[in-house]
Amino acid sequence: MNNTPKIKVMIVDDHPLMRVGVASIVNARSDMTVVAQTGTGEEAVSLFAHHQPDVTLMDLRLPQMSGVDAILAIRARHSGARFVVLTTYEGDEDIHRAL
Repeated sequence: MNNTPKIKVMIVDDHPLMRVGVASIVNARSDMTVVAQTGTGEEAVSLFAHHQPDVTLMDLRLPQMSGVDAILAIRARHSGARFVVLTTYEGDEDIHRAL
């Protein structure tokens, strides 16, 4: 029996099918679990504070609050927050801001 805690993952993407697909992949792993999902940056900030995920998969293209702005808001309160950015952006500016 494995007593190692699972890696807690939050998924932020405004496309429900993308969230469900990524959640299925994450939850199929024995060492990871999805603790929260949302389609908005505003809710991501709130859910992060509540669930304290180990890593957040963040889409940069979100309605109202962008993924970059959500990352900045989360990092302002939780400096150790870690992100993997998911995006279809072709330009570099938002990608560099996310980094």
